[in-house]
Amino acid sequence: MRRTYLGEFEEVVLLMVAILDGEGYGVTVSQALEEHTGRIVTFGTVHNTLIRLEEKGFVRSELGGATAERGGRRKRLFRITALGSRALQEIQQLRQDLWQLLPPNTLQLNGI
Repeated sequence: MRRTYLGEFEEVVLLMVAILDGEGYGVTVSQALEEHTGRIVTFGTVHNTLIRLEEKGFVRSELGGATAERGGRRKRLFRITALGSRALQEIQQLRQDLWQLLPPNTLQLNGI
């Protein structure tokens, strides 16, 4: 199987979809990212990333119920797939492995 790589923003969006556990849609993912990372993100950027992740098979979406607060429109809710979960686990393992290779004191700021 050919491996599909994730960009940094795709990774954090996918991780947030997993955290929101089926309750994530464009607005909630955007808000959660801003709250937990301090990073200002636009709805459009998050929405496009969610669509791209769905095309790659890392998330799936379904329409939720219509709500009065949305003018009767339905939310597109995103949930991580088994492929997406596996990708996050591989990324986490890779990062841990790389951190283990870092020589001691490499990141200390010697007198700076």
